[in-house]
Parts: sequence; structure tokens; C-alpha cells
Amino acid sequence: MAVVLRLLGEFVLRGPLRAKVGQLPYYVGGRTLFGCTHFKAPSGLLRPHKEIPQRPALSRISTAASAKSGEDAVLRWGLLLIPIAAFCLGTWQIQRRKWKLKLISDLEAKVAAEPIPLPADFLELKELEYRPVKVRGYFIHDKELYILPRSLVDSEKEARDAGQLMSNPESGANVITPFYCIDLGITILVNRGFVSRKKLKPETRLQGQIQEEIELTGVVRLSETRKPFVPKNDIERNRWHYRDLDAMARVTGAEPIFLDADFKSTVPGGPIGGQTRVTLRNEHMQYIITWYGLCAATSYMWYKKFIQKVHL
Repeated sequence: MAVVLRLLGEFVLRGPLRAKVGQLPYYVGGRTLFGCTHFKAPSGLLRPHKEIPQRPALSRISTAASAKSGEDAVLRWGLLLIPIAAFCLGTWQIQRRKWKLKLISDLEAKVAAEPIPLPADFLELKELEYRPVKVRGYFIHDKELYILPRSLVDSEKEARDAGQLMSNPESGANVITPFYCIDLGITILVNRGFVSRKKLKPETRLQGQIQEEIELTGVVRLSETRKPFVPKNDIERNRWHYRDLDAMARVTGAEPIFLDADFKSTVPGGPIGGQTRVTLRNEHMQYIITWYGLCAATSYMWYKKFIQKVHL
């Protein structure tokens, strides 16, 4: 009898009635199985059906969804920093442009001011760069220095050539000549102006080597530091590439005071004066367009990615 019941139990567990195993009336608490009053099912043969718990799986799905949502939020607001930063940089460039335009305006006004006598206190010169001053004396031509290569500063010609892709400025040098100031009793350095390479030697421009006493107006310039890729000054060959006033003063025996002679100082056959550039590099408008353009482009991309996508 026990064998039959065991076979019947296996059939029920394997057959179509498996889903209802939990409902079979096996002996529990005084009930009988298939009418057999005193039968008790063997231990472990039939077990009530248990539902698979679903709560842990749902919890894992919810946790993963929350983590993904958090990552999306970080990505969304992190990418929004790009257009915000671009907008701030564009606004900063507007302020920089205002500052640069004011600086250029101040320099132009300083250059155009009425000339003052060269001050006896040389420390004042540090505050007078680009300020016109006037001196009286004569040149010492046998101690000329040459800053090269240089091109002719001609504002009218540069304005005409501004729209051209190619220009061929004439190459030459600036002639630096010691000048003895009668009123102060000192020798200073004066940039007389531009000469072409063909006129570099003094004997090729004897007409311009004036010997008499003159009154000269010039713009105060300070010493320069050597910029990257600029060659070092070749003192032995008298080839200078930047204004090193201390070195120039030692070579000529002059004071480290430097003036750019104005255009009115030009004499026939001599260097062309007025070789002072007062324009400063001003590319802030390009930076403004670049940063605001980047802001607009990235803002549109952010909108398409995170705002319009949500509404679709």
C-alpha cells in the first residue's frame, strides 16, 4: 500500500496536478488521504507549494532605477555648466574690451599732449612713458646704434593696406643717436627714426647728419625685456633687437634715458621720425563672439537633449 501511494505521489508532483499539490488533503491534524483513515504520508514525500518571494527582486530593480536617475541628474546639471561658463567668459571679455579701449584712448591722449621740458628728476620718467618732452642740444653721430630689423611706421599706409591679404613693408633699422642736452648737461639716447638697409651706413646719408644745435621733441620710452624668440643684442657688431637702456648707456656713455623723436624732427636725407607705435593688441571682440557663440550652441544642444526629449 505504501508503495502505491508513493508512486501516486510522484505522479501528482510530475503531472498536470503539480500546481495543486498544495491543495492535496494529506494527513495533517486528523485528516485522511484518499479515505485511508490511519495513513500518514512519509516524511518529505509531499510538501505544500510555496510562492517564490518577489519583494527582494523588486527592491533591486528600484535601487538600480534610482541610481540611474541620480546619474542622469548629475550628467544633466554637469553639462549645463558648459554654456554657463561660456556666457560668463563672454561677459568678462566685454569688460576686458572696455578696459583695453580706455587704455588705448589714454595712450593716444598722452602722445597727443603738449610737450613738457625733460624733468631733471629722472625717477619721474617712469611715470611719463609715451609723454612728449622737449630738449635742446646736438647729436653725437659717431656713436650711433641700430635697432633692427624694423619696418617703417606709417599710419596712413597701414590704413590703406589694412584690407589686403599681402603687404610688403620696407625693412630697415631705427637709428639711435646720443644727444647732448645743453640745459641739463647730460647725454641721452634719441631714436631719430627709420632708415632703409641701403641707408644704414652714415656715409650714405651725410645730408641728414646735422651738426648744429636744435630743439627736439620726442616721446619718452622705457627699457624693454627680451621677448621669446627675439635674438639677443649683438653689442660687438652694433646690432640691437630690443631696447636695453642700461647696455646702450654703457656703450655710448649716455644716461639710460630714451626718446622717440617725433615726425617733425625729420630732416632731408635723414632718418624718418615718428616711429612710435601706440596701438595695443585688441582682439577681445573675437573672444566675445567665440564665447557667446559657444554658449548659444551648447545651450541649444542641452535643450534638445534634456528638455525637448522629456516632452516628447
